[in-house]
Amino acid sequence: MKLHGNIIGEGQPFIILHGFLGMGDNWKTLGKKISEQGFQVHLIDQRNHGRSGHSDAFSYELMVEDLIEYCRDHNLKRIHLLGHSMGGKTAMLFAIQYSDVVEDLIVADIAPKYYPLHHQDILDGLSALDFEILKSRGEVDKELSLYVADIGVRMFLLKNLYWKDKGALGLRINLKALVENAHEIGVELPEKYSYHGNTLFLKGERSNYILDADETRIKKQFPNSVIGEISAAGHWLHAENPTDFLIQVLEFVRK
Repeated sequence: MKLHGNIIGEGQPFIILHGFLGMGDNWKTLGKKISEQGFQVHLIDQRNHGRSGHSDAFSYELMVEDLIEYCRDHNLKRIHLLGHSMGGKTAMLFAIQYSDVVEDLIVADIAPKYYPLHHQDILDGLSALDFEILKSRGEVDKELSLYVADIGVRMFLLKNLYWKDKGALGLRINLKALVENAHEIGVELPEKYSYHGNTLFLKGERSNYILDADETRIKKQFPNSVIGEISAAGHWLHAENPTDFLIQVLEFVRK
């Protein structure tokens, strides 16, 4: 599948993969700052997200194949690869399967383990949106608030809103496929897989996605990894503390 990518700057290719229900544009501010340090940043929309193609099929294996196709189409021979949450799982599997393409790997707030489904309220809320009735961003937000109390999460979700036609709102995500394949989001990276390139795992101080108990498995599957922490941040660590996130990412890729 052809992926949509927003390319910023010139220099070493640096690919960023967003999380579940996100899009490359979520990373625009940080991507611009990274590009100013001599990198050509590619903000990718993964399948069924953003402006990339829609498909009933959805899995990490497919997202990895989408990404290698993107790299070949853009003649990217060697990349810095950063993935957040779902994008981190894609990035881990990509680095394992195409290690010759990956200069180094940065995984933001996700471990290779299995995660139980925990997006159901969000998916229920998005599924309840009736765009025959809802005609403004405010109306959509009000409806969504019945399912998602956190205003920050709602603001993140509302970035998927766009005008399909004059007076008709819609969502850029392929909601039907994501609901039907939601179980794929939490699947583990099989323990037989490993990547021996330089890897940085970053966890949010207030997040429970990477626990101390996960570090043994991370070190086993990614033996040349270090685990850093972003202070005063939860799961959206790059948005909650972008300054420290950027500092740690740049220090790592410059080594």
